Amino acid sequence: MTPERLKRINAMLDKRQPDLTVCMEGVHKSHNLAAVVRTADAVGVSDVHAIWKSDEMEVRGGSAAGSQNWIDVHNYTTTKAAIDELKKQGMQILVTNLSDSAVDFREIDYTKPTAIILGQEKFGASDVALAMADQDIVIPMVGMVQSLNVSVASSVVLYEAQRQRQIAGMYDTARIDDNRRQRFLFEGGHPIFAEACKRKGLPYPVIDEEGQIIASEPWWEQMQMTQAAWKALDN
Repeated sequence: MTPERLKRINAMLDKRQPDLTVCMEGVHKSHNLAAVVRTADAVGVSDVHAIWKSDEMEVRGGSAAGSQNWIDVHNYTTTKAAIDELKKQGMQILVTNLSDSAVDFREIDYTKPTAIILGQEKFGASDVALAMADQDIVIPMVGMVQSLNVSVASSVVLYEAQRQRQIAGMYDTARIDDNRRQRFLFEGGHPIFAEACKRKGLPYPVIDEEGQIIASEPWWEQMQMTQAAWKALDN
């Protein structure tokens, strides 16, 4: 890994906001998820949650979403399971929904741990999401249409969250834990070795301050083996 790439990856990781996330409900098109992931990365979000319409779609589309190098995509098949997990993390649950109880999305305090639930473009948020959410939010519309494309809506809300967090100084101090930093440094700085580790079932090594791999001699010996030889030894 070059010093320039090491510096760029660390600078990106230093801005990550582990307690800000989005959750897409009823995902059935992987390109919509990819668009949301792209914005999440730009804003500094480290995790995106996706509730797929079926197990088959999760397998087919989830792998595509998981290929994103810098975002962890968490897949679910039920809304309840996703929101339960987000609540365990102490997130306030917001859901985009046009209702009498909805407030302007700019009135929310996004410096709190926050998860934004994005409903399907055609049908909106589910009854489960609405029941489990802490607050409905709405993006004011003064034209003929009543809603934005889901990826555009996520961008609008996330950049308001970024604005508030920047004012609060939340991007000034690194907040991502060291284990995740190490993983991203290895996968992003040494992708060939990372793929070999996954293929051979090897643990990730430590990455030092200069971006170099620190590993034992046995690890390097195992890295040189073919997958068949490694499986034979493992058995």
